[in-house]
Amino acid sequence: MDELILLKCGELALKGLNRRSFEDVLMKNCRRRLEGLGSFHIYSSQSTIYVEPQGAQIDLDEAVERLLRVFGIAALTRAGVMQKDFADIREKAVPYLEAALARAKTFKVEAKRSDKSFPMKSPELCRELGAVLLEAYPYLTVDVHHPDVTVYIEIRERAAYLHTDQLPGAGGLPIGTSGNAMLLISGGIDSPVAGYMMAKRGLRVYAVHFVSPPYTSEHALEKVKTLCKRMSAYCGRIRLAVVPFTALQEAIRDNCPEDLFTVIMRRYMMRIAEQLAKGSDCQALITGESVAQVASQTLHAIACTDVACEMPVLRPVIGMDKNEIVKIAYKIDTFETSILPYEDCCTVFTPKHPRTRPQLRYVLEAEKKMDEQLVQQAIAATEYCVIG
Repeated sequence: MDELILLKCGELALKGLNRRSFEDVLMKNCRRRLEGLGSFHIYSSQSTIYVEPQGAQIDLDEAVERLLRVFGIAALTRAGVMQKDFADIREKAVPYLEAALARAKTFKVEAKRSDKSFPMKSPELCRELGAVLLEAYPYLTVDVHHPDVTVYIEIRERAAYLHTDQLPGAGGLPIGTSGNAMLLISGGIDSPVAGYMMAKRGLRVYAVHFVSPPYTSEHALEKVKTLCKRMSAYCGRIRLAVVPFTALQEAIRDNCPEDLFTVIMRRYMMRIAEQLAKGSDCQALITGESVAQVASQTLHAIACTDVACEMPVLRPVIGMDKNEIVKIAYKIDTFETSILPYEDCCTVFTPKHPRTRPQLRYVLEAEKKMDEQLVQQAIAATEYCVIG
């Protein structure tokens, strides 16, 4: 029997006249995510997106796994395709549902009749299909409140579709529908989670990472590339900018008060990231800052870094504690990579006693001793790679 995948769009259903544009982007993202698995016919009808494999050898299990990580999909399910005729439904339902019902004790049937020309109304369809399944599987009983398995039969425009419980999708909005943003990715736990969360709101994520050879190793950079690779399962391809930061950090060490090293370093990172973001048509920056988690993330320090750039700074984990962030990191498979013991440039020249309440006037006074040409030199030496 033919099978396809049904995608439920969730939040997209709330959109108005531009809903179709969101669906078009989602279908484009699905096609891109399914590349290499074979040919699929993907189209939208009646608030549902249909993913039809064009060939019997396509691995639908792998297709489902990939689509579960596509933002904009609220739920999905594999479904058997049948004629809009109860005789065909009755003949195919029993063998198609065998695997799902073999491990169940109770079930119920729910019907949705979008095609009102179908002669059987929904209650009758539930009753008749339920009787067929009870006859085929006599060990089952009906439980309309808390069934082990719910069998769905949907009578739609083109065909009838039979499936069991849906799988929860990634939710959110399709990537690319909310603009572009540049993620400052450090190699720690928080920034990959921040990028994931903003991609879920429809942002296409670019990334920038700062390296400080010889103080940081090639392993640290490879760690960040691995994080981007894991993020790309949800965020799609990520263009990573790698910025050489050694000269700026040494200048900060040589010219600025030690207790201000961290906040001044962050300010230069924000300036560089903003210029790179503008070159990539980004409208915002993303950071993994969480209030008071470290000295550079107190409100006073955040206020000092915010004024270093004009672009909005999105901080999706700002109010989360570490356990909440770690939980998401496990979910998106970045945690184990994030805790690898390779230092990034944020740990280089860390002051023994960083100032937790820096005042902007002192920061600006310290920066007067810095050579601003170092910023442009770092930007000019930036290297790029595409991951995912």
